[in-house]
Amino acid sequence: MAKLKKDERRLEIVRRLDEDPFLTDETLANDLNVSIQTIRLDRSVLNIPELRVRVQAVAKKNAEEIKSIPLQDVIGELVQIEVNKQASSFFTVEKEHSFLNYNIARGHFLFGQANSLAVAVLGKKKVLTKEANVKYLKPAKVGDKIVAKATVLKIKPYEALILVESYVKDETVFIGHYVMHFENEGEIE
Repeated sequence: MAKLKKDERRLEIVRRLDEDPFLTDETLANDLNVSIQTIRLDRSVLNIPELRVRVQAVAKKNAEEIKSIPLQDVIGELVQIEVNKQASSFFTVEKEHSFLNYNIARGHFLFGQANSLAVAVLGKKKVLTKEANVKYLKPAKVGDKIVAKATVLKIKPYEALILVESYVKDETVFIGHYVMHFENEGEIE
């Protein structure tokens, strides 16, 4: 990207962080062809908090929406949720999430991120995975940021069908179709 003027750059920072509040200063600096210090100064002038504070604010807001699972049980960071419609989260692959001899993420982390998102998106108190049909399309590597997007396709009594697609940048790495079982409110356990 060509270097933008200061005001244009600041508008672009606001736009990008509105789209994805979890962008790092380093990513913004690389994308906008400026130094990390310039991004930090711009954020300061714009009153945009650092990444850690943005993550905490989004998590706190999203925790209020979730009925089915404690926020700390969601694998990854919940980015947004519209109960019974859609949700998204991100998960950064660290060395401890990979195979010992390779820098490739172990599949159960991708599955876990998608499955916990499928549970969280439903506005029911007790949600269990009844069935899952998953495909691993491409390996995720250490350092990759996996963004998972859950879409509720259908809700019937006691059951919901949810599609979860996971991406690294613009490439799909995982797809899961989940059939989730739930109890309706007020039912006797």
